[in-house]
Amino acid sequence: MHNLRLSFISLTSGAVGVLLVVYIGLIAVVMSYAALTVEFSQSVKNDEAAVAVLEAHYLASVASVTDTNYLAEGYAAPSAQLFVPARSVTALR
Repeated sequence: MHNLRLSFISLTSGAVGVLLVVYIGLIAVVMSYAALTVEFSQSVKNDEAAVAVLEAHYLASVASVTDTNYLAEGYAAPSAQLFVPARSVTALR
């Protein structure tokens, strides 16, 4: 009976050791997930900032085009205006 008790204690301590290793592994997984989430969030913020810079540049370019007086630049008004038909006239339709 004494041998059975030693074996039960060894088995229980082995199970506790295995559970402790699994617990530490799960903590490592959660911490790495948190680090990756923070890194991804920072990447998204950096991308949004880059898009904002490009958008500001685009809007400044469009503003300079729309403020242009084309008659003063030497352009003439079109002599004829053509409109696209409301219905598609392609054979693929």
